Amino acid sequence: MTGETTSRTGFTTERLRRARFAVAAVFCVHGAVTGSFATRIPWIQEHAGVGAGQLGLALAFPAVGASLAMPLAGAISHRFGARNALRGLLALWTAALIPPSLAPNVYGLCAALLVYGATAGMSDVAMNALGVETENRLGKSIMSSLHGMWSAGALIGSAAGTVAAHLGTDARLHHVLAAGVLTVLGLVCCQGVLDLHSAPDEEPPPRFTLPPRSALVIGAIGFCGVFAEGASLDWSAVYLEDELGASAGLAAGCTTAFALTMTVARLAGDRVVDRFGPVRTVRVGGAAATLGGVLVVLAPHPAVAMAGFGLMGLGVAVVVPLAFAAAARSGPNPSQAIAGVATITYTSGLIAPSAIGGIADATSLTFSFGLVTLLAVGLVLGAGVLRPGGRGTAKAVVAESVPDPR
Repeated sequence: MTGETTSRTGFTTERLRRARFAVAAVFCVHGAVTGSFATRIPWIQEHAGVGAGQLGLALAFPAVGASLAMPLAGAISHRFGARNALRGLLALWTAALIPPSLAPNVYGLCAALLVYGATAGMSDVAMNALGVETENRLGKSIMSSLHGMWSAGALIGSAAGTVAAHLGTDARLHHVLAAGVLTVLGLVCCQGVLDLHSAPDEEPPPRFTLPPRSALVIGAIGFCGVFAEGASLDWSAVYLEDELGASAGLAAGCTTAFALTMTVARLAGDRVVDRFGPVRTVRVGGAAATLGGVLVVLAPHPAVAMAGFGLMGLGVAVVVPLAFAAAARSGPNPSQAIAGVATITYTSGLIAPSAIGGIADATSLTFSFGLVTLLAVGLVLGAGVLRPGGRGTAKAVVAESVPDPR
């Protein structure tokens, strides 16, 4: 065939490939904001004069803001079109990197992080919905690699933030510069994504609505994966030091290795999903994560625990991308379903670190990771909910789409 257009969309194959690279770059920019912020939390805490308890309270506000704002993403995309909506929401997200470092006290920090979370959540829904639509039009899996690009962006942002912290750079200057660079990069990247619009007679989605039941079921799988991910990222170093007597350097290296394992697995995950399907992929991944959890719990030596954490990272890496993809195919409104799954996964990521700590205080850190292992078993048992439905494709970002003639 010489005419590289799909019968359903009118987009050429080359245009879809460019759109794939563009949305991947958007994911990378989004992740870089998170990495840039996370590395400067100690500076922000000192500048705002907040204690550990107040900081813990403030760090709950991003999840609150995201949960409140994510349902708005569908209405925004419906009104302005997918590309313009993503362009504006991503710019708000990159700019939201600045206010937390300017906060003078805990109240200002909570307000800044509420906005930070709201813009993160809305842009997250918009880019995942566009990612799913691009995947559908390409006819092959790309969501795993898109989330791999997010992880890569987070690592890049973290590396830059680590250098800035090592040099003693004021976080206000660092974040103003980072926000400026990332905003420009984001606007450039958004220019290449698919420009999808709702049909003229399509009713706009409601601004606020409860997620469909299908999204709640799929979100439960995402919850298990994100809980295991958050627990391992935040507690793997502590586990190696406190439970197995590892050095601080080795313990920190375990956390970095876990993050790198997840990034590589996500970047390579699409080929696995295309070959074996989402259900089998998550079942095998859940089995690997379960084995990893068993190794962590029974580890007699730090090296065994590190291998266990590596298996857990490998096993849960593709769960969230596949949960978003399954949510978008589960009902007539992809953005609404994605927002529902995203809310559940955000909540899981929020409660995992504190839940592990609370359980460890009452019992032991080893017992805490025993519960994480049980959640990994849940991935094996519940993977069937990710099975693609009868429809071959999802609708567009908020409704049946009209392609840009370019």
